[in-house]
Amino acid sequence: MKKRQMVIKQRSRNSDTSSSWTTTTTTTSSAISNVRYVECQKNHAANIGGYAVDGCREFMASGDEGTVEALRCAACGCHRNFHRKEVDTEVVCEYSPPNA
Repeated sequence: MKKRQMVIKQRSRNSDTSSSWTTTTTTTSSAISNVRYVECQKNHAANIGGYAVDGCREFMASGDEGTVEALRCAACGCHRNFHRKEVDTEVVCEYSPPNA
């Protein structure tokens, strides 16, 4: 994940000098991703040259997170990789105006 910053340079006038530059960091952003596994796409008739899916609509883990069973679907018995992956990414930007 990359963090981006926007740098704004402001020119200010001082009574002692003719001009000077100040730099202010004002923006940061971060991304949050949510992953869902939906319908099973395993072709159960591939060995006979056909195409047939089992109709499983959503991945449900068979076991607890961190175990081998967590990668097997409780509904159809297929590995999680056979289920279509959906990734929802949300980008959050924070902006604070420069001090005047």
